Amino acid sequence: MLSTVPTARHALTQLTDKALLRDSSYIGGAWLGASTLTAVLDPASNEELTKVVDCDAALLGQAIDSAEQAFGGWCDLLARERGKLLIKWAELIRQNARDLAVILTAEQGKPIAESEAEILYGVGFIEWFAAEGERAYGETIPTHKPSSRLFVSMQPVGVCAAVTPWNFPNAMIARKAAAALAAGCPIIVKPAVETPLSALALAELAHRAGFPVGVFQVVTGDAVLLTEGLLFDERVRAFSFTGSTEVGRLLLGKAARTVKKVSMELGGHAPFIIFDDADLEEAVEGCIAAKFTTSGQDCLAANRIYVQSSLHDAFVERLRARIGDLQVGPGFQPGVDVGPMTKASVVAKCRSHIVDAIEKGARILVGEIPDPKTGNFVAPTLLVDVTPTMLIASEETFGPVAPVLRFDTEDEVRASANASEMGLAAYLYTSDLKRAMRVSDALEYGMVGVNTASFTGGPIPFGGWKQSGLGREGSRHGLQEFMELKYVCFGGLAA
Repeated sequence: MLSTVPTARHALTQLTDKALLRDSSYIGGAWLGASTLTAVLDPASNEELTKVVDCDAALLGQAIDSAEQAFGGWCDLLARERGKLLIKWAELIRQNARDLAVILTAEQGKPIAESEAEILYGVGFIEWFAAEGERAYGETIPTHKPSSRLFVSMQPVGVCAAVTPWNFPNAMIARKAAAALAAGCPIIVKPAVETPLSALALAELAHRAGFPVGVFQVVTGDAVLLTEGLLFDERVRAFSFTGSTEVGRLLLGKAARTVKKVSMELGGHAPFIIFDDADLEEAVEGCIAAKFTTSGQDCLAANRIYVQSSLHDAFVERLRARIGDLQVGPGFQPGVDVGPMTKASVVAKCRSHIVDAIEKGARILVGEIPDPKTGNFVAPTLLVDVTPTMLIASEETFGPVAPVLRFDTEDEVRASANASEMGLAAYLYTSDLKRAMRVSDALEYGMVGVNTASFTGGPIPFGGWKQSGLGREGSRHGLQEFMELKYVCFGGLAA
């Protein structure tokens, strides 16, 4: 399956701008660290790329101090002036997109083309929020009191924190930070321990863009120490997290201690529904994109593929052929479609889901029985004869394993799709407009893609229902996650 040894470490030595490769936290406009170090590994080979100096509790307190001091000046700037700095940051990211992509692939593992796309995707959020900051509209309320005028304004909440994941280590920071900064809030970012280098590179470019000291900071190191430090400090007024539902529940409980404003984008278990009147080629290509991008390590990934019985066999055969064409290997290897899993725990979960499905009667049409000798690589796998009793039908796999379930009626598939505590994203393919409207209305998900696997971006409210999260990212609703309503009543206005 693997034809060459990955060269991520060598790729980092070939960066055009080597100053983008930082190894310590960015706090108060300086690069600081404590005494302990965390190794950053290439997931394709487990080779050590570098070590990053950890941030301790004292330095985290210094970061919060710096953000608190920066808040007054930053929120007092006109939204347009904040927007200009965001645009400068976006321009610098775009100019350094190739180097940023190399850093991302080295530490996360995804193919370099996907990394480049992620960089530009993140730029889109920065540019969008740079303009949206000027549109934090309030309202005038018709008065219910004589001689009074009633006004509502949107004001920045204060110091914010973001804890970001390893699967999109650049774009998730851009999406969260751009909204907070546009709203007038300083933000402290705590990236995943597996992928700190992308976050630190963004901090270097924010520094070059001229952000005031304390407005954008990155702290790296122990996840529990830093996350709890941000959650328990009363000066941090808003907290944004992307990660698993299990961890999200724990963090939500801890956020209650200081009654923070919380937004969370949590787990997914996306149904991908294909009706018998769907365009077969479009459905197959959509399924490939929704399932195998980022090696399946995506909360939006198609996790349950429901195919109506009369189209089932033709769809499965075409999907089998397409999956068989996918190239697996290190992210820097030319032509690679599917890179390594970023974490060993994700590999283990993928393999356990495949084994469980086989033991309960599923068949592998393409792929292979899990083999520990392949390290962090999981072969793109197609499972058929999948039933709801299998783990892969009830849990998020987060890997390149495509389980196909057969259904007969619309009512049946609607019930199956909604039988989950998760409600982030769903997909459906049909040529019947009435059915598309009917089913999309019935699906208990925050986002639904109809005849498309691509629907995210700056203008849309990204987020889920049920246990897939709280609040929204992107769109005007994403800006509001970092703002508070203020109502003012002017009385005594009689002539």
